[in-house]
Amino acid sequence: MPVTNPDVLKIRLLRDMYKDNYFPDHLVKRGEEILLRLCEALEKSPPGGLAELYMLTQQATNEFNDLQKAFEEAGSEIETVARDSIGESFYLIARAYGFENADPEALIATREW
Repeated sequence: MPVTNPDVLKIRLLRDMYKDNYFPDHLVKRGEEILLRLCEALEKSPPGGLAELYMLTQQATNEFNDLQKAFEEAGSEIETVARDSIGESFYLIARAYGFENADPEALIATREW
């Protein structure tokens, strides 16, 4: 099911990672796919509140944790620019789905990067 939220479709997810050659595009694309799957889940079954939203975003964060090894193997890593770009993307998604009061840190609380 493709993402239909017009606000999400306007966002350039992981923008800063795509702009920085330190991050291999094919791995950034995998990160973008994680975020788009999150959006699809939010559209298919909208969370009833922040607790449900955080469960979904933290599951997606765990997928980024798993992706971290691939970045390292490619001579890159999820570091400051990546952390900020990923965190910003999660926050923009939360806002696009009506969760303006989402805590940016709680969205990615399970991060290991």
